Amino acid sequence: MIDIHCHILPSLDDGAKDISESVAMAREAVKEGIDTIIATPHHKNGQYENKKLTILEEVKLLNKRLQEEKIPLNILPGQETRIFGEFLEEEELVHILPLNQTQYVFVELPSGHVPRYTERLLFDVQLKGFIPIIVHPERNTEIITNPDIMYNLVKKGALTQVTASSVAGYFGKKIQKFSAQLIEANLTHFLASDAHNVNNRTFKMMDALDMVEAKFGVDMVYFYTENAELLIEGKNVMKEIPERVKAKKFLGIF
Repeated sequence: MIDIHCHILPSLDDGAKDISESVAMAREAVKEGIDTIIATPHHKNGQYENKKLTILEEVKLLNKRLQEEKIPLNILPGQETRIFGEFLEEEELVHILPLNQTQYVFVELPSGHVPRYTERLLFDVQLKGFIPIIVHPERNTEIITNPDIMYNLVKKGALTQVTASSVAGYFGKKIQKFSAQLIEANLTHFLASDAHNVNNRTFKMMDALDMVEAKFGVDMVYFYTENAELLIEGKNVMKEIPERVKAKKFLGIF
């Protein structure tokens, strides 16, 4: 299994504090059946700046340590970049690291709102040859209140990734219900852990996939696992026609 969103690199952000925590996370990932992780430290989120060259070097060092520990886990380079107006300016773009150096780039929105320039920026990102993936939209307050925002962005070419812990209910019933609605409306394309540690923000990938299979069937599990494989190879991922989230479904349960 491939996890495309994880804060496993040591001492770079609010994920693993040191190399020993990175190793502990790696062991936990293997227990979950994960054999490949894209390391995605925060970039430009107001607290952390993790530029491309730094991440590439840290990935090499962690892979070396995992080989020494005989842990069967491969770390690939990536980055979780908070949306900002200068994203595509030349002096900033040189520090952006697409997932496994493909055409796919993570874009993180603020937790409470969607900036007004988001639609235009994501359009420009695509004109540059990148494919934006909006991370954990199910935890964005404005999107929860107005899901049509997500529908419009996906319809215009953006992809999205929901968090395993959201789907499995670890962030509460409201976020779990909304995650299910996004899945049902074909508004999300990847499932990933966004793991930060082995305590309160761990992987929960198996829990989430079990929930997906129970609610949506094994084909949806295949959809998510296959898309992760296609992503790391830089191939076109599978997409279904997006639909609007219907307000009446907010009363449903997962």
